[in-house]
Amino acid sequence: MAETKYGKYFISEVESFILGPSLARLDDKVIKGCNFYFVHWVTRSTDSGGHGPHIHKDAELLMHIGTNPDDPSDLGGEIELYMGREMEKHVITKTTIVYIPPNFIHCPWIVKRVDRPFLFIEVNQGPLHTEKSFMQLLPKEERGKYLFIDEGFESEERIEHWPEAYKELRGGA
Repeated sequence: MAETKYGKYFISEVESFILGPSLARLDDKVIKGCNFYFVHWVTRSTDSGGHGPHIHKDAELLMHIGTNPDDPSDLGGEIELYMGREMEKHVITKTTIVYIPPNFIHCPWIVKRVDRPFLFIEVNQGPLHTEKSFMQLLPKEERGKYLFIDEGFESEERIEHWPEAYKELRGGA
């Protein structure tokens, strides 16, 4: 919608994503001065894996939003989110916002169950996505189940380590 003076501020592309359609992804590369935002539908579980432990340079908000108009607090699924180096387990079954301080180890993030598609919104409170993986926190035999991303710490290059279970969903990539 960039054909008008302010059209650049309207993002409506829908892309495919592992868990369901991606509804929006914004950062400083798309709109100068914008923080990193990522919004997608969650339509399937990742019970065989998920997103591995990592940190970001900036604070982050993880929003899990249910879509039941009769009970907006009902997430419509179940998420496991592990926090800290000690991997403290939290189970999310209600609409929930999780605050992640800068440089705080969090995840695995595992979608255990999806009864009804729900929204997931990630807000990094910095202009670009940064992530440093902590594979070493998981036993070696578990590491292959999780997505790990390294970006914006040692290098600006984005390096992704995808689990075998996701390769089929990504078209064999």
